[in-house]
Amino acid sequence: MVGEIGRPHGVRGLVRLRAFTEDPAAIAAYSPLTDESGTRRFAITLKGGDIAAIEGVTDRDAAQRLTGTKLFVERDRLPPPAEEEFYLTDLIGLIAVTEGGENLGAIRAVEDHGAGAFLVVEGQGREHLLPFTKAVVPVVDIAGGRVIVVPPGEILVPPPAGEEHAA
Repeated sequence: MVGEIGRPHGVRGLVRLRAFTEDPAAIAAYSPLTDESGTRRFAITLKGGDIAAIEGVTDRDAAQRLTGTKLFVERDRLPPPAEEEFYLTDLIGLIAVTEGGENLGAIRAVEDHGAGAFLVVEGQGREHLLPFTKAVVPVVDIAGGRVIVVPPGEILVPPPAGEEHAA
């Protein structure tokens, strides 16, 4: 996913565009973009800042119907990652193994809700949410199909004073 269509801007079909590319303006270079299924195509033209025009969208109602549409680019149109780099989507399906060799399961998703990416690992009837940091994931071996993880210790947050027994 390289972006998401936001709310309409004005009455002529312009939209706010959230770009997830390193340089937000670079998203236009990948146009046309597709929806998740790859069936709908969107020719994007940036108008300044995060405002964009989408070919064929000429009024606010049409723009409103696209709000929340996630935008994708075909993999072969992306530049190859540099050495020691990878695309987060390449992590999906890799096996997460601790330094001691314990298999935690497969990475189901990589999610980022604003405070940094984390891995969603499913296995053995459990789901693990692991911060995607160098301290927790020191080794990413795409070719080997695995990541080495150092799960953080359990974080306990004590209840505020006076609420120790409330529950």
